[in-house]
Amino acid sequence: MSKTVIALYDDFETGSRAVEALVDAGFDRKDISIVANDVDERYSKDVKHISDDGDVTAGQGAGFGAIVGGLVGLGVALIPGIGPVLAAGPLAAAVMAGVGAVTGAATGGIVAGLVDFGVPEEDAEAYAESIRRGSALVSINLDQDEHVERAESILNRYNPVNVNERGETYRQEGWTGFDSSAQPYVAPATTTTRSSASTSTPTTINAGNQEKLEVVEEQVQVGKREVQDNTVRVHTRVTETPVAEQVSLHEEHVVVDRRPVDRPASPADVTAFQEATIEMTEKHEEPVVSKTARVVEEVVVGKQASDRSETVNETVRRKDVVVEGATGTSAYASWEPRFRTHYTSNYASTGDTWETYSPAYQYGYELANDQRYTDWSWDRVESDARYRWEQSNPSTWDKFKAAVRDASDEVRGA
Repeated sequence: MSKTVIALYDDFETGSRAVEALVDAGFDRKDISIVANDVDERYSKDVKHISDDGDVTAGQGAGFGAIVGGLVGLGVALIPGIGPVLAAGPLAAAVMAGVGAVTGAATGGIVAGLVDFGVPEEDAEAYAESIRRGSALVSINLDQDEHVERAESILNRYNPVNVNERGETYRQEGWTGFDSSAQPYVAPATTTTRSSASTSTPTTINAGNQEKLEVVEEQVQVGKREVQDNTVRVHTRVTETPVAEQVSLHEEHVVVDRRPVDRPASPADVTAFQEATIEMTEKHEEPVVSKTARVVEEVVVGKQASDRSETVNETVRRKDVVVEGATGTSAYASWEPRFRTHYTSNYASTGDTWETYSPAYQYGYELANDQRYTDWSWDRVESDARYRWEQSNPSTWDKFKAAVRDASDEVRGA
């Protein structure tokens, strides 16, 4: 019997990582779906550059294409009450009914589509409102019950939202249900430029007083739990099988032969005028069957234990404290003249200004001073550094990574 596992995440990036984990675990892409708000058209521009085989044009979000581009039914539609929505996989057919191209207007509604897909109406409304506010919905269709628990385990690694609790939170804020006539959700403006020194209000500290900023880092604890797998039952049963054997039987029969005779009686014959009786017993053999039991095979049932190693992939967050301009410290400001000189020699001829490249140099400085990467080679640092950079500067890593590395090497060498 087919089953569907659904998980809701706070943003598309988390949802896409869950999709990637499902694919890495061997689940078929054609069974995986993702639906996410695309109000700022971050994803639709990439959809337009995805070819039939799922490849993405260079510079148009390679990470996006590798994860979502390979899913079936990829498209962006205008959903009533939400606005532009990215949808891929089997769920796309339900929530994007009537859409035959990259953009279009859905004839149904996202709630109706989810209900048709088997989601209870109350949950469907909470899912729709969450998507309207920027969340991402991931689902996977499964034909075998034994795969459900594994899929749930993978999706739970990325901290899915409890849709019932989320719906209750919305209701406490005055929400009464999904409104397909509501205006599309508009995300609040945020500042992501790395060149800004700070977005918080400066704090004045009087002499003798102190303010404390904490460096917070997540740590991963990997435990174990026992899970029951298949149950093996061994039982006995009795069967009857016909057996045919050939046996030779001996029989003895009495034969009486009367023959006519005509001859003179002898004295012996005269003496025979006396009564006499002759008895002869007939005999025959009959089969006698006996059976003996013999043990012809032994079935030994037991358990064999073995150990295996499994790599658990997870992401952790860290909040760093960056000190700038303090006397006696190796602050970024003291390095900026060197970086400007390097920019002039290497990148000024590209036509990009120093202000364009300054965030890359500052990022390289931060990487060099990050204690997590103290003993790491650049090849090991790059994948993590790229991920963090792309969060704020999508699709620009290949352009600025050389400047980032040069800055990091310069600070480390000093």
